[in-house]
Amino acid sequence: MPTTISIVVAFVGLFFSILCKADGGVPTKGFEHLALTPPRGWNSYNSFSWIVSEKEFLDNAKFVSEHLLKFGYEYVVVDFLWYRKLEPDASVWSSGHDVIDQWGRPVPDPGRWPSSRDGRGFARVAEQVHAMGLKFGIHVMRGISTAAVQANTPILGAKGSPDTKSGRPWLAADIAVPGTECKWMTCCFMGIDASSEGGRAFVKSLYDQYASWGVDFIKHDCVFGVPDLRISEIELVSKSIAEAGRPMVYSLSPGVQATPEIGSKVSNMANMYRVTADDWDTWSDLETHFDVARDFAAAGMIGAPSERGRSWPDLDMLPLGWLTDPGAPVGPHRWCNLSPAEQHTQVSLWAMAKSPLMYGGDLRAIDNATLSLITNPWILDINAHSVDNLELQSTPSHTSSKSSRFGLSDCKDEIPRRWSLRSVRHSQDANQVCWTSTASSERRWRKGEELPLKCLHWTPFASGSQVANTSSRMGFIASPPELHGCLAPVVLGISNTEVQQPSMQNVECSSEEPNQLWHLTAEGRLRNEHTGLCAIVVEEGERIWVARHSSDQVYYMAFFNLGSTATHMAVGIDTVIRRFVPSTKIIDVSSGSNPHRRVMLADNTDLICKAFDVWNQHDLGVVGNSVGALVEGHGVAVYILTCTTSL
Repeated sequence: MPTTISIVVAFVGLFFSILCKADGGVPTKGFEHLALTPPRGWNSYNSFSWIVSEKEFLDNAKFVSEHLLKFGYEYVVVDFLWYRKLEPDASVWSSGHDVIDQWGRPVPDPGRWPSSRDGRGFARVAEQVHAMGLKFGIHVMRGISTAAVQANTPILGAKGSPDTKSGRPWLAADIAVPGTECKWMTCCFMGIDASSEGGRAFVKSLYDQYASWGVDFIKHDCVFGVPDLRISEIELVSKSIAEAGRPMVYSLSPGVQATPEIGSKVSNMANMYRVTADDWDTWSDLETHFDVARDFAAAGMIGAPSERGRSWPDLDMLPLGWLTDPGAPVGPHRWCNLSPAEQHTQVSLWAMAKSPLMYGGDLRAIDNATLSLITNPWILDINAHSVDNLELQSTPSHTSSKSSRFGLSDCKDEIPRRWSLRSVRHSQDANQVCWTSTASSERRWRKGEELPLKCLHWTPFASGSQVANTSSRMGFIASPPELHGCLAPVVLGISNTEVQQPSMQNVECSSEEPNQLWHLTAEGRLRNEHTGLCAIVVEEGERIWVARHSSDQVYYMAFFNLGSTATHMAVGIDTVIRRFVPSTKIIDVSSGSNPHRRVMLADNTDLICKAFDVWNQHDLGVVGNSVGALVEGHGVAVYILTCTTSL
């Protein structure tokens, strides 16, 4: 009998080992319970950029502890450059201001973080955070700092020598790889040779130190997305965190041009990974998240099993409330630019896509409306406990699934277009021109080639010996990456009428081609000097997301109106239920002018469904064939559908 039991136990162990590997790998011991639901918390970036101080951070942590912890917000994260001195010449893009220790590792700026002056780094801050019942996180950059390379600091714990003849110890310059600078901060960080003894030892020393400080969350930047993908460093960091012995949620950033294919390479090593560039409080930023969220959901990436518990595609922080500006050397000074409807849309998409919820505004100034927005219990339940989340690919009575595209107007309308120049932190394109308004003209135009909405690279125009000014209002617009070249409109159609058809050519940028030159006017219009027409963004389309609870008879529906005017949106109850329970039967029992369909389970039991309006907190009672609403422009309606076999 003992022998039989041993064989059975061994077989079961082998079975579960194979099963775990098929599902994404055996969880690392001590890490298997990490991020089982999308992490929630507060991050300092949207409100303080890089200049947050110890007091400001702890004040926000206190608010999280007292008001948000009960809603699942448990992480408080210091975002980037906590080691940079806040002095006159310091900025996001300047070198020579970073504080490092004798081993080339970053340590907190003692001017902003006075508790670090005893040489214990963030340990005292972490102790205070933990005493509040919270978990402490920090942002770190890829590779090694140029400050360490220039000082050529020794590498702690590195065995052997990079030079067998001299036998000298490993130094920072031995592990740094020139030409691998972070694309959005080339002055200050570069990649390392993760395969070398010195590179492995340096990363191990970093995460051993972070563990000794009491860090619970790592946001690792400039390692993910197309421009800066560093799989070897992600693998090394994931391993080093495990070896450090302290469970830490591992987050990757920035996610520029991320795809599910790229995400699949890291989901087994990280708990969350950004799938977009930085998100700020503009509709143009928010709108770009819909396609990305759809693609990662369709690929089955939401909550995928990993060696570290679960992994979650991350749509970025929530830039709500009291904010600063990207890269600004000042703290919060303005309110969120998103309208109330757009704010509800953002939180709803983050919930339906099960993105981590990291609030970005200064909590010391949060208003009741915003607090209610991020603590809505039904929205939070969807974010944590819904399953099988996806975007339906078609919506009843509507044919367009495109959210936006470029078009041309005659520049005669009275509504300002609000194009603007922008410097982007997480992009190799330092200067971009972005659409930041969604007001639409009453004039009509024929649709030309459909180009997806996004900020585009802006090349300032210089005439003759004139030096190009990065803030120049004259310049060239690069095509989206998949098209290459520059955008140059050619107008076809009926002359001297309001009906015009733009055709965007993609050619090599040249000052010799007058139809490529654009003028950004003081009113925010983007005028093509050759055609006399203005670039606009044509918006239309609706998105319907659905999900279900772990109980098969509770369903969630979110109607997103990406257009600027109100529209009626609806979905059939049978369409939703059969998406998750294919065996559901639909029986047409219409009579005369009263259309009706019965929804039945496989055993012929009728389903009776009640609907609840989440944002209006209104019980709609028993519903018939469909659920729908008049959804305002850029707005959302979210419903919970609870179906039972009896009232």
